[in-house]
Amino acid sequence: MGAQLRVYKRRIRSVTATKKITKAMEMIAASRIVKAQRKVAASKPYATELTRAVTAVANGSTTKHPLTTEAESPVRAAVLLVTSDRGLAGGYSSNAIKAAEQLTARLRGEGKEVDTYIVGRKGVAYYAFRERKVADAWTGFTDSPTYADAKQVAAPLIEAVQTDTAEGGVDELHIVFTEFVSMMTQTPVDNRMLPLSLDQVEEESGKKGEILPLFDFEPSAEDVLDALLPRYVESRIYNALLQAAASEHAARRRAMKSATDNAGELIKSLSRLANAARQAEITQEISEIVGGASALADATAGSDK
Repeated sequence: MGAQLRVYKRRIRSVTATKKITKAMEMIAASRIVKAQRKVAASKPYATELTRAVTAVANGSTTKHPLTTEAESPVRAAVLLVTSDRGLAGGYSSNAIKAAEQLTARLRGEGKEVDTYIVGRKGVAYYAFRERKVADAWTGFTDSPTYADAKQVAAPLIEAVQTDTAEGGVDELHIVFTEFVSMMTQTPVDNRMLPLSLDQVEEESGKKGEILPLFDFEPSAEDVLDALLPRYVESRIYNALLQAAASEHAARRRAMKSATDNAGELIKSLSRLANAARQAEITQEISEIVGGASALADATAGSDK
């Protein structure tokens, strides 16, 4: 019985140590969420004004450009999937991967070839395990992305958009990431970055239905769009990376809170079992003492006769 009690005590110490770790990770994730939210808010004014500039060019010219003009018969699309570098975040990465799989299946159902680009070790590991081809991948910055990281990711995507499909380019550019809605809600979404429809541009800029003044473009509308294209893609990817980082921290905080609560319940359960084992051990010892005393008394009584 003593051995069983020692097992319970050892397990209680082990679970208590785990609970301390998960509680610390929960608090760290909670503090990082606030920083990530601030970065998302700080990136919005630039993205909004950039989108308004795209709106002005799209409204004020008839120039055909990959930024605003859809291909007549699109044959290839690029999908950028944003996952996490680390685990312990519940279903965060798996939900984003599932959304990317659904998007890829839909695009292939439309007769388009799909080139996959991945951010995060979880997504890279998923595709590597299944021996699926990946056009490019980036890791090491998902929990705290910078604009330089966004530029690094955007560079090959912009090049693919500007390249003819016969030479390996793409007609469409999609991004799959987890949108931060609230501390309790993070939703995987798939958005088409390029080409943009006018309604989409106006909705993103927050100025839907706004009447814009007439513009003269120097040196030309096409040159302006060429200059705006990389900035627009970079800002969209940066915003997606920031939202994904906030979502990752929120998912990790929720997962660690659940783990901490479960550890607490397990400790209570093990403590009850340990108390029962201790009581059984004490009861057995008392029974042995009483039995020994009774046997001794019987032996003494027999010798007196």
